[in-house]
Amino acid sequence: MFLRRTKMLLESTASDFDGWQALVSDSFVPLDTEPARRGGFRGAISARDYDSVVMSHISANPHAVLRTPELIGADSLSNATGPSDAGGLKVGSSTNYYKVSLQLNGHGLLIQDGREVSLAPGSLAIYDTSRPYTLSFDCDFSSYVMMFPQSRVNLPTDTVGQLTATSIGADHQLGAVATQIITQAGAMLPTLNRSIGIRLAGNVVDLLTTVMADELAESEDAPGERQRLWTEVTSYIDANLADPQLTPSTIAAAHFMSVRTLHQVFEGSGETVSGEIRRRRIAACRQDLADPQKSQVPVAAIGARWGLSDPAHFSRLFRSLVGSPPAQFRRSALR
Repeated sequence: MFLRRTKMLLESTASDFDGWQALVSDSFVPLDTEPARRGGFRGAISARDYDSVVMSHISANPHAVLRTPELIGADSLSNATGPSDAGGLKVGSSTNYYKVSLQLNGHGLLIQDGREVSLAPGSLAIYDTSRPYTLSFDCDFSSYVMMFPQSRVNLPTDTVGQLTATSIGADHQLGAVATQIITQAGAMLPTLNRSIGIRLAGNVVDLLTTVMADELAESEDAPGERQRLWTEVTSYIDANLADPQLTPSTIAAAHFMSVRTLHQVFEGSGETVSGEIRRRRIAACRQDLADPQKSQVPVAAIGARWGLSDPAHFSRLFRSLVGSPPAQFRRSALR
């Protein structure tokens, strides 16, 4: 087995199946693997971390990958005392992630949530690491896989769950655009400096969120009034992030509803109203801190720009959500 690892890069190959089992779990979340045939096995993974967005290129002989309930339960238990450290690529598994795969060559099958979808070259599919899934490949294959925290997707998790193990964007121009962008980004990202790579990876996640929203809007099971209100309220939050007085009370008043009704709108989204405000503010601050054109703007000024006018509070909140203080994050992102 060949392995080259830095904090943000993992390049590895396996020439036997035991080595491959270790590699796939080390690169993503803990997984089981099953060989499709006896005899030799070869596989390779090249993975890079762009501020919690992990882009991987995978090529391997036929096999199956399983995320089982037992692994999910053990994963949660092991992370109760702190996240694991696999060189910066295997992020703390206590966080829930989406994985979006783009099939490049070969064929496979994705099973999750009682659904299954065939994977052919050009197929784009989503799955959720917090719930069991199976990936099965019956021939040699290659694919791009993007893994990112569910918090990076501004859609309720229960509605995104309608899209797991489906071919997203297959019948729409947006899906074709996303496929092209992921292919191009996968080739370009290794050649870019880290700060630009972070921005590009974030833009790809934003595009995938748009594709998901488009799929949900056209689904027969698309959420009704609650989803409409959630979209309206979160758009209002985005437009008013800079206001330090943005609270559930002011949001409810602006939408002519009670605070209780507002909280009901967010039920099932995986986030409270206040938590959504905090998350979006920190996401905006992260983007500014990683922007080379804003490298001379004081950290405190960036926090204030997004409604976090108390520097100490901004630093504590940023660290709690990102894992490092804002100044340290900026140094890492811009180097």
